[in-house]
Amino acid sequence: MNVVIIGCGVVGAAIAYELSQVKGLKITVCDRQAPAQASTGAALGVLMGVISQKIKGKAWQMRQTSIQRYETLIPELEALTGRKIPFNRQGILMLLSDSSLEEMSAWEKLVEIRHSQGWNLEIWDTAKLENICPQVDFYDGLRLREKVTGAVYSPQDRQIDPTALTLALVEAAQQNGVTFKFGVTVLDAPTSTPEFCNQLETTEGKIAADWFVIAAGLGSTPLTAKLNQIIDIRPVLGQALQMRVGHRLGNPDFQPAITGNDVHIVPVGDGDYWVGATVEFPSKGDEIPPNQELLESIREQAIAFCPELATATILRTWSGLRPRPEGRPAPVIGKLPGFSNVLLATGHYRNGVLLAPATAYAIREMIISQGAGG
Repeated sequence: MNVVIIGCGVVGAAIAYELSQVKGLKITVCDRQAPAQASTGAALGVLMGVISQKIKGKAWQMRQTSIQRYETLIPELEALTGRKIPFNRQGILMLLSDSSLEEMSAWEKLVEIRHSQGWNLEIWDTAKLENICPQVDFYDGLRLREKVTGAVYSPQDRQIDPTALTLALVEAAQQNGVTFKFGVTVLDAPTSTPEFCNQLETTEGKIAADWFVIAAGLGSTPLTAKLNQIIDIRPVLGQALQMRVGHRLGNPDFQPAITGNDVHIVPVGDGDYWVGATVEFPSKGDEIPPNQELLESIREQAIAFCPELATATILRTWSGLRPRPEGRPAPVIGKLPGFSNVLLATGHYRNGVLLAPATAYAIREMIISQGAGG
């Protein structure tokens, strides 16, 4: 059975690797650029699963599945490829500021729910936070922000390097026989019979398959338009910085990803930190020029939390567009309406890296349970 995956960001690569372990599938992945170039290359890889407010239904189930799968997936990929995938197992620390009592009781409730689900979540007061993470500043003389009043620590959440992960998934899938075609653009998707797409016309000629999986992020909208079923996905820009402090902040042996006020401070090796990310919507059309002031405000917020970042050197800044589905929840996973053999795995917005393993499982189930084309 032939399966063609369009898109080789973290989601497309995860699907390719997952399907490569199913006997009897011949898999081809096409992308118009090299792997991990679009939103994957811009992501910070902060996997907010246990600490997320999602507690039931598909939204929580997918997070839980992914967080569990990452624990086995990373050693598996490293063994197969010999690559080192930076994977921070020291958890996520969310700083709380002058939050109302209501917010505190919501966190206490979440701690209870997670315990009942078999997960650990801790609420720290300022004394504990100061003792364990001395790099965090509680008082802000400049009033750039509210005072930090405590934190929620999630020891089982993770942070991963999205590009290293994607390249390892590609290499492992290749070892399992998957064919990757980069620099290939889909030109058309003619349908000979209603409800069934049997081939794509590309810049490399025709590609036939029993199943097509659209995992092309923002590229999914023009692709679905060729099949007369537009899935409307809009861009949301994110900008980030890599900063060099030269030494590890706080306790060198405890370096969790720190987040607060929607700003992440992510340790990425000796004395380097990623800081981000902005959330920037298009003002007119789909054009979003990166807003320098927003990036600066993210840097200032990070410095307010960890004052030592004030002296850090900025090594690089980068940005990328995240795929956000219009008028419906993210992500979009399932059959393309009107087609029995075209699957969607797209529109993950800010959770592509987090939800990639669970998305790959979902697509695998759809293909296996349906057999050839339904």
